[in-house]
Amino acid sequence: MNLEAIREKIGYQPLLLGIFALLASAALALASSATSEAIAAAEAKDLRDSLSEVLPTGMADNDFLKDTVDLENKGKSITIYRARKDGVVTAALFKVAERGYAADIQVLMAVDSEGKTLGVRVLKHAETPGLGDKIEIKKDAWIKSFDGKSLTDPTPEKWGVKKDSGVFDQFAGATITPRAVVKAVKGGLDFYAAHRKEILGEKP
Repeated sequence: MNLEAIREKIGYQPLLLGIFALLASAALALASSATSEAIAAAEAKDLRDSLSEVLPTGMADNDFLKDTVDLENKGKSITIYRARKDGVVTAALFKVAERGYAADIQVLMAVDSEGKTLGVRVLKHAETPGLGDKIEIKKDAWIKSFDGKSLTDPTPEKWGVKKDSGVFDQFAGATITPRAVVKAVKGGLDFYAAHRKEILGEKP
């Protein structure tokens, strides 16, 4: 038996394995670096498109993805995107959420500087198809009923579905879902009112 040949084989195999591992790691790092910018650009476009859905045309001449402020709401950090026209904040765009029938309903809303809703869209939900999914703009125009609303229009006690003596329609067989969206939007307006000066960049 040739012991020298055995030693060479034993040393050669882990070395070869190590070289292949290094080459594979380098290839993965290179691929990740090459695609990360494209992924980030795609994510930014998706976010900008979503924000533009709730912001009326002509209200911004800035890149509101880069004009943000982070504030706390109910123990969670919220990113507020600020739309500006000629340097003045015209609207705040941010996400809020409330528990629906199946899971949290994530809502995106835009509020003007005076605290009036400019637009509301549901970004994510797990509500019952054919019933609760009417909160989606592509399924029903119901979500547009929040346009132009504020904490004084309707009055606080009227911020609810009609079944609860409020002003917003509910869906047959799915009252929990619109109730959650109404609560989310009202909560978003309350949040904006509480942090208005910080969002607008005004001095206390």
